[in-house]
Amino acid sequence: MPHVTIIETGLVSPANRERHGSYPEMFEKMIAAADPTVTFDTISIPAGEDLPDIGELGSILITGSSAGVYDNFDWIAPLEDFVRAAHGAGVPMVGVCFGHQLIAQALGGVSRKSEKGWGLGRHVYDVAPGNGIVDGARIALAASHQDQVITPPPGAKTILSSDFTEHAALLYPGGTTMSVQPHPEFSAGYALACCEMAHSKGGAPDGVVATAKTSLAKPLESARLGGAIARFLTQSR
Repeated sequence: MPHVTIIETGLVSPANRERHGSYPEMFEKMIAAADPTVTFDTISIPAGEDLPDIGELGSILITGSSAGVYDNFDWIAPLEDFVRAAHGAGVPMVGVCFGHQLIAQALGGVSRKSEKGWGLGRHVYDVAPGNGIVDGARIALAASHQDQVITPPPGAKTILSSDFTEHAALLYPGGTTMSVQPHPEFSAGYALACCEMAHSKGGAPDGVVATAKTSLAKPLESARLGGAIARFLTQSR
């Protein structure tokens, strides 16, 4: 039975957690919709839990966070070491948003706050032809970020891109690690809540927030990327 260990790097606020779930719960729901045989456990960085032994893991998923990968938190360097060890051992691993930026940084890329500002709401990404992971030519997903991967690590292939986010998803050498900037785990309702938080706490401009909210009236294609992530994490290699 396939098993995914979720590394929780950030917390949903209590009010939003009650309505939308925690980040691990969002990912569990997303993956279970594609493969109900998958089992899960969570290692919570905010709760002070220790990172697990790589040799005991089936696959790994690293969540989003309000933290930046450049922040001076004492848990970031050990998590980068963990990423390098998992990648080197060929353990299937996926990072989303903060997880995307952290994996890229750990493997030799550059992640930082972008001069393009807030990316919020429904974004449409071009899908690299023949990438072997995500099908179709374009995909619409929820976004909520200021930071981006600016320079991918050596050998990493960009498989999703847009004018706003040039390196929105990466497939790394060896084919067992991938990372994505947008949020396939988000419902439209939680994406709207993120717009509100970006406005009230993150200083996102009124116009950006208004446009983002309007965009979320159109459908998201989260299940397509969620299914691709489920297959990536559970298919034997």
